[in-house]
Amino acid sequence: MEEFIIETRHLTKRYGSQKSVSDLSIHVKRGRVYGLLGRNGAGKTTTMKMLLDLTKPTSGEIRIWGKPLQGNERKVLPRIGSLIESPGFYPNLTATENLRIFAALRGIPNRHAVKDALDLVGLPYQDKKLFSQYSLGMKQRLAIALAVMHDPELFILDEPTNGLDPIGIAEIRSFIRRLCDESGKTVLISSHILSEISLMADDIGIIDHGVLLEEESLSELERKNGRYIHLGVSDSAQAARLLETALHTEQFRIDDDRSIRIFDTSLPLPLLSETMVKGGVALYDLHLYEDTLEDYFKRVTGGEGIA
Repeated sequence: MEEFIIETRHLTKRYGSQKSVSDLSIHVKRGRVYGLLGRNGAGKTTTMKMLLDLTKPTSGEIRIWGKPLQGNERKVLPRIGSLIESPGFYPNLTATENLRIFAALRGIPNRHAVKDALDLVGLPYQDKKLFSQYSLGMKQRLAIALAVMHDPELFILDEPTNGLDPIGIAEIRSFIRRLCDESGKTVLISSHILSEISLMADDIGIIDHGVLLEEESLSELERKNGRYIHLGVSDSAQAARLLETALHTEQFRIDDDRSIRIFDTSLPLPLLSETMVKGGVALYDLHLYEDTLEDYFKRVTGGEGIA
């Protein structure tokens, strides 16, 4: 069984001299929610369009279910449910009528597919309200219903909570988690809102100006960027021995030859300093850091557009 449902290798999209996506290599694992996080204009939508063969890469490779997308489009794309921008719904038809048309065009055999999809996103079946009378949030729900109607294995959803009120956002977030946790689906979502991604995603890719800045599990990012004591020292190995033998803690990580993060923040800073100096370790930096994930994302992306 392939480890990655989606894998891109040095994916690049150039418009003239402008790179929208640059050397992007992401890895989306089976049965997990992968959040592509970045400011507006960071390259998220362009990346998703390339994954769905809506625009061609300038260079690089896309592999889905372990196979190159190029040459396998007819086998791969029907297994994907997507939400990229707004689907072309007919304004003078109801939600049910719109979905029935798409179901017929796609040859979906399940006669309950339309009702099941509307039920999933909380829209009424056979309602008389026309699409042109829908609010932005209702239109977004219908777009998600269209994405799930053919029961795909993989979902690619660009800003799926856009336009929803707080209750609607919570419902869609719960729905996306159920897709993975109960149905075993794989989901790639994009957002510029950290709080949404952190409540939905298992893994996160941070993209800025088309470049992937970091790719980690959410739990690892939280561990790396939480509350810790930073030690800048002359010898990390010796400092680590002192932490274990003199201060009786193993809650630390060596970053490099001169840098250690201590996650046991109950240790008194004066005692730490005294222990290092007495143990023959020169101390260059000693700080308590209280970075949140939001602080970290703002720092690496320049701080705008991440809420």
